[in-house]
Amino acid sequence: MQPADRETVTGLPPGIAAARDTLTPMLSQYADLCAAHEDALVLFQVGDFYEAFCEAAETVARVCEVTLTERSDSTGDYPMAGVPIDNAAPYLESLLDAGYRVALGDQVEDAEQASGLVDRAVTEVITPGTVVEDDLLESGTTNYVAAVAADDAAGESGSAARVGLAAVDVSTGECLVTSGDADAVAGELDRIAPAELISGPDAPDFAPSDAARGWTPHEYDDGAFDRRQAAERLEPYLSAPDRRFASDAELRAAGAVLAYAEYTQGDDGPLSYVTRIRRYDPHDRLRLDAAAQRSLELFENRGLGASDTLFDALDETNCALGRRCLERWLRRPLVDADAIRSRHDAVGELADRSLAREGVADALATAYDLERLVSRVSRGRADARDLRSLCRTLAVVPELKATLADASGDAGGTDAVAEEAGSDAEFPRTDHLRDLRERLDALAEVRELIDTAIATDPPQEITEGGVIREGFDDDLDDLRATEREGREWVADLETAERERTGIDSLSVGHNQVHGYYIEVTDANLDRVPDDYRRRQTLKNSERYVTPELKEREESIVGAAERADAVEYELFVDVRDRVASETERIQGLADALAELDALTSLAAVAVERDYVRPELRAEAEGSVESDAGIAIEGGRHPVVERTETSFVPNDADLPRGSVAVITGPNMSGKSTYMRSVALAVVLAQTGSFVPAQAATLPVFDRVFTRVGASDDIAGGQSTFMREMSELTEILHDAGPDSLVLLDEVGRGTATTDGRAIARAAAEFLHDELGATALFATHYHGLTDLADERERVFNLHFTATREDGDVTFLHRVVPGASSSSYGVEVAELAGVPRSVVDRARDLVAADEADRDRRTNGTDAGARVDDGAASGEELSGDKDRDGDASLREFLAEEASDERGASGSDSGDVPGAPAESGDAGNRSPDGDAEVPAGGGTDLAAALRDLDLARMTPIEALNALYDLQSRIDDDG
Repeated sequence: MQPADRETVTGLPPGIAAARDTLTPMLSQYADLCAAHEDALVLFQVGDFYEAFCEAAETVARVCEVTLTERSDSTGDYPMAGVPIDNAAPYLESLLDAGYRVALGDQVEDAEQASGLVDRAVTEVITPGTVVEDDLLESGTTNYVAAVAADDAAGESGSAARVGLAAVDVSTGECLVTSGDADAVAGELDRIAPAELISGPDAPDFAPSDAARGWTPHEYDDGAFDRRQAAERLEPYLSAPDRRFASDAELRAAGAVLAYAEYTQGDDGPLSYVTRIRRYDPHDRLRLDAAAQRSLELFENRGLGASDTLFDALDETNCALGRRCLERWLRRPLVDADAIRSRHDAVGELADRSLAREGVADALATAYDLERLVSRVSRGRADARDLRSLCRTLAVVPELKATLADASGDAGGTDAVAEEAGSDAEFPRTDHLRDLRERLDALAEVRELIDTAIATDPPQEITEGGVIREGFDDDLDDLRATEREGREWVADLETAERERTGIDSLSVGHNQVHGYYIEVTDANLDRVPDDYRRRQTLKNSERYVTPELKEREESIVGAAERADAVEYELFVDVRDRVASETERIQGLADALAELDALTSLAAVAVERDYVRPELRAEAEGSVESDAGIAIEGGRHPVVERTETSFVPNDADLPRGSVAVITGPNMSGKSTYMRSVALAVVLAQTGSFVPAQAATLPVFDRVFTRVGASDDIAGGQSTFMREMSELTEILHDAGPDSLVLLDEVGRGTATTDGRAIARAAAEFLHDELGATALFATHYHGLTDLADERERVFNLHFTATREDGDVTFLHRVVPGASSSSYGVEVAELAGVPRSVVDRARDLVAADEADRDRRTNGTDAGARVDDGAASGEELSGDKDRDGDASLREFLAEEASDERGASGSDSGDVPGAPAESGDAGNRSPDGDAEVPAGGGTDLAAALRDLDLARMTPIEALNALYDLQSRIDDDG
């Protein structure tokens, strides 16, 4: 399945295709490669360029913005476009970004030695998910190709289909396998964000939840998903593959993705560097779906500060290995409390030992990307410079082991570490760092081999000579000596021949076609010795060769050619010997990556005053029932980096509680909620948290519904997308989940929105028992604190002075009385006339509210009673008749805003028959019948629980009118 807007890029013009037998040899060769790779755009090496012809040429010209030319031969004229091989990377990147796969048809025969048409073959198929070239990959990032397959037995028992997911990073050899129902696999795809996805014949269609991080989907050979073929494919990688996976779906997905990876790399056999096929259970990590990653801005910020993400805030890594490791940790935080504490131990010790931490950082800063280096070595594509880079990285290991040695007496310990720690201190004292030190395999024999065999500064091309060190191989040294002596003899020949012939202008030279020669100008031809043999005639001179020079030339050329061949064989042998240690090198890479990630977290903790979080105690494998979130002086790790001043806030959320948060716009509700969630994510990643103190439980999932966005292309309005995300939360959250909901229901009519918000809050509390932060401008929701045991109110404060409102960004208990929307509009720069008109409308609405409830002076606002500069906390007291009237008036005001009238039918009002539901002809609710003048009985019979606020107000008004009438 290709992108919908992708045109056909292969094939030849109909006239040429019909006359296939009459094509020129080169065009016929190109057509054969196109036919063998119908799903790819073939780039065909012609000299120093990759060329494309016909429709493919038009695509290359358009996407790569190169000139479209024409080629003429016996078949006619046809389009041609090409890109330089030496600078192909940016053009290939453009084609990949446009959704194309590219097959490189390279010359596999020396053009100078070919007797006819140079043989060409596709050596690599470059796709978005299988790129291995450094120029096309971002350093320190993963690049997965994934495959999904449905279980053959799915549905036979009526159960949901199990879907297998396998993903491999072809550039590093990492391979992950898991499975679950379709929703679980969709969540994993969002987390690993593959660049490319291939699907089995019965697999569900998976679409990315975020188009910006979407993948390129397409079909692949259905046979690769066959269970038997998949098992055979996996045998070189795993012993007994049938018993290594939890389901056939996993096995089939793993076999298919590896088959595809082998195909794209042009290898006839398995990828020897794929040694880490790891099966995992999604429930073994904190699950963060795409909505949570997006709203918490873990890796992406679509605001003005695109780099202001949590990952950027944590990334003080020193090498690509550590950067990828930190990204993996943040995408899939831990849920095992012991594992989390182990990371905290290591981070804490590195934070305490500044000299050791800085020593580790300095050493790792010189380390190259071992994972990608060893993958190139294993594929036989590493050059001499790659081996030298690997050698330099191995040289770092002894230094790291010394830095991580026991300062109390280990011979490898450094004086600086001992001095810092004290004479009796031991470093490392944590099991985690001790284990890492043991895993730092120096691979001394590999380092010695490379250092002995490969020149310190070798040429880029391994066929240019000078790759193997002098003294490594005696035969190579002899050949080089012969070549060197011959060149020295030739260098002396010019002087000797000038003396012998008396021709001062005589010169000795060399070219690739005629070899060595002696050149004499026409004016001196009468002085040429008899043993000179004419080799070439020029316009003003002749070139000669002597028998001795010819012999020397053959000796030099022969020695050079043999030396190049021997040198290449020696290099390949060294590379193969290094490749045989792939698993050890990958194990070292894992240790270096983890050490770098821990060092980064420790550096951030020290530089930004993060504190180690305390995990709630566990009993029999589950968190204690009352263990909640307790954060003192919590901060947002990203916002505090960009703001000149940040107001810390506490968070005290008992387990299973719902905090209803109200307050002015721009007061910091969303930032506060995110800071709590990010503290949880950071803690379970293994990081310290930005706070004065923190005690946290271990959550299994974090859900967020924060911010407004739509998906017009997908047919979802802002409100529909909001409801879709809310649906997922209410279906999937549980007692061990943290839920963030911000302004639920604001995308629709006030009545419907408030009803949805209240029902959702009640469901979180009553049915799910999740720990939740619920920010809202529906102030009526705050009475849930009176109705539900584990619901409480928080609000953000503001002050008013001389008519100006200042937001304090401080959270305190209780409910807010106003959202200060008009004031925020003024701060945002809304035209003065609009702001003034809005104030008039608010004042009129409040006057009407006061008149209908308690007869207070028009225009009086609840908060205007506060003294100048007084903090406006706005706590609501629901006790007493006055506060009840105020509450009902507020609700009625909101109803009028939704319906556009003060009376009449209200959407969602009960329509059942009965006393409480009777209506007068004009739509107003009637006082229950049968009471006559018995107002007490009429009041008692009102079913307030089933009446809307406006119905209740109308009923009370009728009762009041009766009192007046009875006068």
